[in-house]
Amino acid sequence: MPGNPALDCIIIPKLRDLGDFTVRRALPAVERRSVGPFVFFDQFGPTVLQAGHALDVRPHPHIGLSTLTWLFAGEIQHKDSLGNDMTIRPGEVNWMTAGSGIVHSERSPASQRHGNAPLGGTQVWLALPIEKEEMAPACQSAPKTFHLSASKTFQSSDLSWHHFYGV
Repeated sequence: MPGNPALDCIIIPKLRDLGDFTVRRALPAVERRSVGPFVFFDQFGPTVLQAGHALDVRPHPHIGLSTLTWLFAGEIQHKDSLGNDMTIRPGEVNWMTAGSGIVHSERSPASQRHGNAPLGGTQVWLALPIEKEEMAPACQSAPKTFHLSASKTFQSSDLSWHHFYGV
């Protein structure tokens, strides 16, 4: 950016419709395909899913990358081809390494399908180093280790952003 050597570019996330909710995807973008190993950077919510609406990302494959899902609100049920069936809750992190290949789904659990279900979080996709692209797939969930102490949504006439504070 002219006049600011610390800023290379500003990326306005694109909206991606996933059925009952929208994801803001900052990467990849025309301005930047990746930042270091980060090839996708998504933020979803905050929103409240009403009765009849849910997160339903059906089974799909991944190879050669890792995803990290960090949940701020709601619950997501993760199932995969390794036999994992886990519920991610606020403050928890789900780390999935696809390596040579994994199939997984991300859905609202039954307890979150009756309406008034909050949902919010972020997901980053990281490209694995070439020598690790064919490693064995794995998935694990880390317990709540980060406590979100405050958050605020800022709005202007044509711009909205969310800022998180934590310890």
